[in-house]
Amino acid sequence: MSPYIKLCSGKEAVSKLQKAGWDIDRQKGYHVMMVKPDYPYTISIPHHKELGMEFLAKSLSRLA
Repeated sequence: MSPYIKLCSGKEAVSKLQKAGWDIDRQKGYHVMMVKPDYPYTISIPHHKELGMEFLAKSLSRLA
């Protein structure tokens, strides 16, 4: 895992992804579905107080 990844809440993760060009498509329960133009997949961000390090690392590696 990267030492540069910092723990954050689901709300912070959604905010950071919006700054990176992602849009909120919908929300179902505690998960926010986000889409980006010209990207074929929807990503799901859990709206928890703290996201685990493994979740953040896997999610970021899939976006690259």
